[in-house]
Amino acid sequence: MSGNITGIEKLHIVGGAEDRTAITNGNAAKNKPLVVCFGELLIDFVPTVGGVSLAEAPAFKKAPGGAPANVAVGVSRLGGSSAFVGKVGDDEFGYMLADILKQNNVDNSGMRFDRTARTALAFVTLKADGEREFMFFRHPSADMRLHESELNTNLIKQANIFHYGSVSLIEEPCKSAHLAAMNIAKKSGSMLSYDPNLRLPLWPSPEAARKGIMSIWDQSDIIKVSEDEITFLTGGDDPYDDNVVMKKLFHPNLKLLVVTEGSEGCRYYTKAFKGRVPGIKVKPVDTTGAGDAFVSGLLNSLASDSKLFQDEKRLRDALLFANACGALTVTERGAIPSLPTKTAVLDALNKHSASKK
Repeated sequence: MSGNITGIEKLHIVGGAEDRTAITNGNAAKNKPLVVCFGELLIDFVPTVGGVSLAEAPAFKKAPGGAPANVAVGVSRLGGSSAFVGKVGDDEFGYMLADILKQNNVDNSGMRFDRTARTALAFVTLKADGEREFMFFRHPSADMRLHESELNTNLIKQANIFHYGSVSLIEEPCKSAHLAAMNIAKKSGSMLSYDPNLRLPLWPSPEAARKGIMSIWDQSDIIKVSEDEITFLTGGDDPYDDNVVMKKLFHPNLKLLVVTEGSEGCRYYTKAFKGRVPGIKVKPVDTTGAGDAFVSGLLNSLASDSKLFQDEKRLRDALLFANACGALTVTERGAIPSLPTKTAVLDALNKHSASKK
């Protein structure tokens, strides 16, 4: 992939860091509301056959991964404008990932390249019982070593929506860079979007994960959380109980809390109303990236209609669109290759509405 790289430019990183050659593009579509995604970008190694443990896998295929990067590509695939901020290694995998973002029209001018740490690797498999098994190589990996001084502040200030997860909160210096980026975005008038995306094996302990994830909870305008994450964050409470959600997870600054329920759809909570939007039935092949596709569908709608929270009909339409994004993604293998176009989503919604008549 690196043989035909074009548009290479020198990138000077502020804060005493060296000049580094980076495959970067600052081509966020002008005049379109921008979604900036912050966090990890890594290589997933996925078994070439399904239903086996990592130890049983005969071979692995590499694929780009990292939830915030998936969301950035998802928004772009839907015709929106997106950018990614994060760090990879100054290595073949790092440049490959930068190039993949560029090929997918994601502004990657916020990417940085670390000369002393490698691009993160994750071995991921879906076992026969349907459970995902993860093994991470981050000791440390480049994404953990992003410094506040390396942030592309001008890019972050342009964000209509600034989106992030919780993996970037686990270790310093990335944690401080994450908090600083949130602060820059908030002061610039961005909406803050949070998908905790719990990866328990990466945290020192379950208690540290719960504390870390909740430490920025009340700063976010939009939060997307899964049923399993509700159970974890509330210490075992019923994720289907509206009272649990409203008392323990909704906060005064929150504009929208969405609970995803996989193929069943999602629930939504605002200050004014709450409800449920059913899922779109498909035959699943690989659930990797479904939640990220859902988020990209929702954020793409919100970026162009920031008053969506105030109109339940428009919000429900946006959530049905997001459900369709998630559903289409599970019909193919891999996250980034299977993220849908707007045309594909609208076709699926037309078929869905026709089937209900």
